[in-house]
Amino acid sequence: MTHLDLHADWQLKPRNPALPLSDDFASPDGWLSASVPGTVQQDLLTQGRIPDPYYGINEHDVQWVGEQDWLYRVTFDVHEATLHEEYVRLYFGGLDTFCTVWLNREEVLRSENMFVPRTLNVKQHLHAGRNILQLLFESPLRVGRALEAQHGKRAAWNGDKSRLYVRKAQYHYGWDWGPVLLTTGPWKSVELRAFGNAIEDVHVPGEVTPDLQTAFVPVRVQLTQDDPAQRLVVELRSPVGEVLQRAELPASQTAGTLFELPRPQLWYPNTLGEQPLYSVQVTLWHGEKVVDACCRRIGLRRLRVVQEAVHGEPGTSFTFEVNNVPFFAGGANWIPDDLLLNRITPERYRERLTQAQGANMTMIRVWGGGIYEPDVFYDICDELGLLVWQDFMFGCGMYPAYEGFLTSVRAEAEAAVRRLRHHPCLALWCGNNEDYAIAESVGASGPGGDESRFDARVIYEDLLPEVCAQLDPARTYWPGSPWGGVNSADPTVGDRHSWEIWHGPMAPYQKYARYEARFVSEFGLQSAPALSTLHACTPERERFPESRTITHHNKATGPNGEGDGHRRLAVYLADNLRAHRTLDEFVYNTQFVQGEAMRYAYRDFRARFEGPGKYAVSGALVWQLNDCWPVTSWAIIDSQGFEKPAYYTIKRELASLSVGLRLNEGELEIWLSSARTMALDAQLDVYVYGLDGTLALHETRDVRVWPGRKTELSARCASGVPQVYFAELTLNGEVVARAAEFPEPFKFYDFPHPELQVEWVAENALRLTARKPTKGVWLDTDCPAHWDDNFLDLRPGESRTVTARALNGQTVRVRFLNAPEALTVSVAPKPS
Repeated sequence: MTHLDLHADWQLKPRNPALPLSDDFASPDGWLSASVPGTVQQDLLTQGRIPDPYYGINEHDVQWVGEQDWLYRVTFDVHEATLHEEYVRLYFGGLDTFCTVWLNREEVLRSENMFVPRTLNVKQHLHAGRNILQLLFESPLRVGRALEAQHGKRAAWNGDKSRLYVRKAQYHYGWDWGPVLLTTGPWKSVELRAFGNAIEDVHVPGEVTPDLQTAFVPVRVQLTQDDPAQRLVVELRSPVGEVLQRAELPASQTAGTLFELPRPQLWYPNTLGEQPLYSVQVTLWHGEKVVDACCRRIGLRRLRVVQEAVHGEPGTSFTFEVNNVPFFAGGANWIPDDLLLNRITPERYRERLTQAQGANMTMIRVWGGGIYEPDVFYDICDELGLLVWQDFMFGCGMYPAYEGFLTSVRAEAEAAVRRLRHHPCLALWCGNNEDYAIAESVGASGPGGDESRFDARVIYEDLLPEVCAQLDPARTYWPGSPWGGVNSADPTVGDRHSWEIWHGPMAPYQKYARYEARFVSEFGLQSAPALSTLHACTPERERFPESRTITHHNKATGPNGEGDGHRRLAVYLADNLRAHRTLDEFVYNTQFVQGEAMRYAYRDFRARFEGPGKYAVSGALVWQLNDCWPVTSWAIIDSQGFEKPAYYTIKRELASLSVGLRLNEGELEIWLSSARTMALDAQLDVYVYGLDGTLALHETRDVRVWPGRKTELSARCASGVPQVYFAELTLNGEVVARAAEFPEPFKFYDFPHPELQVEWVAENALRLTARKPTKGVWLDTDCPAHWDDNFLDLRPGESRTVTARALNGQTVRVRFLNAPEALTVSVAPKPS
């Protein structure tokens, strides 16, 4: 087998429409070096030919790139021996997006779908010696608009509406958190493969019996052809690499075997157990020579989505259950981590997903306006125990369904399902993001809707479920997000996007409990990114909250498409906090409000996971985990990797044990939430203070914590005067969960200066001590420090030690609610 990566010596240039295409390719003028895999924008930026589109308002100055056609070319050598192989194939991992390919000046491919890898039999087009490969990428905006003119304008939220006709990452057209950057180019690998026989596919649809005592591991292998002179060896290996079982098979075009494994090590999501990964090694042999090999890592688990009655309430639950254990699926929505996709390294994927794991998340939703992420993303999710809710790539639009479009979508879906179906992290296939909602908004779906106008129903209700049933039948398919019930906003069936807070009526974030659903797959509130992230993308003269640059880096839009993110954010700030004066205060205040909003949301949603028959809310996925550029958005981790305060409130609320406090009509309600599988005996301390720090009450009680659900505790009467409440849950002498409740809205109260003391106790550890009730203590640095805890509420006399994973001698700035200015803590002393 010969495997040649065609990644070196590429050139690119803008298409000159004044020349015939052949002359333009042949002309020596205008060619630049090109990176493959890569995109035009990435190379132009690297070579200094366009400004950084993420800096200032440079986005406007680079739009010409996406409106232009581009040429690529490369020459490569082929040996005579390569042409003697039975099969010679040219492989494109991904072409973005409208691309025509010529090999030795013969047209061999027209591609129109960024998500579909293409494999071409090219033996007859090659010759020994020098060969030339030429690519024409046409402007996705121009071609999309031509398709729109041909087939008609269609409704969409976000971006140029012609995107609906283009099978390209939809967020490249701009979204309410991202800029317009219409990339183009060979964004995935280009390879030449020559062989006599090869492993085309390995499918391992493992199954665990209901009693969890046995796993069946069928292995289905597809070869290019039968070959009686060859043999297949299939091995099932343990998580530590030990060969457990082995089968030898004839090299048939379709071959298979079945392994039966007693007492398997089971794979669990993060916080619920371990993530052992078995492997299936398939090797094609010719005598003693390895012809080809393929390895699939698998996790053995029994995963279901359970929809059953909720006691005393209408509708049905939407509960994920792993290995017979129902659990609250807390997590976040994922968008692509950059617009220039080739800049996202495996290390960056691991950093972001490890941050999600560190926040006690169990699920990531890969949102339908981005991409099917690369293999490394799902490999890391397998390792970290992050379940993946996987959307197909349709978002916020009335997509067409003419024959050519459906053919392209089917190829896309089949490629995605075949590639990803072996991953244990993959929890659910979902047809689209908010396409039912937009259909309802134009009267094409829902009660009384004219569904004949909703063309794309055939995609979500026929084509995609058919592909999933054929290629991955054991996995749940769900038609859309949100979906279920009488309409997509039904809170009693399926999943829901709860946007009454921020969007819609802009309800107070303290009211999240009113906007629950059986599974809340989107909700959120905006905040600014870290101060240093803003400084890095903003000219110095623009570093104030109301500047043109800061406003430009907030893409939220209103119902008529006008930018309104800064106005909505101002409402939530004005409702809760006193006015900011500087960019530093603006960042802290917006992040404070977002952090508090997420405390309410996760606390109240999880409190409705009350036990068997009462799983009224079974999951909450914040919009969104990450950012693709420096922006004020709903993300809880900004584009430079800084965790915002909301990250830490979510981490606390999703811990295996958490405490809930709520003031409700003169009563202090207290409850516990547990993800543990066993009941626990613990101790709960409740403290009540006056605003000046005077202790009014300290109560200790022994509590029995029920497993995998909410434990309701008796409420107590609250004083009629403003007070601050703290609760601490202690297990085996260690405080394992904390909660605090300060009087709101915060802007009404003069909280005394807490006399906060900050001292180094190690090179990467700080001890914080307050003499008065202290709200929202925030430790800030110029580079991500990755604290184990942050955004703290401290009770009088309490000392808390926090550590950083990557402090690296940085100065730390400390803020808290109503702080007159940030407290600067100098560099930590080196250990003696």
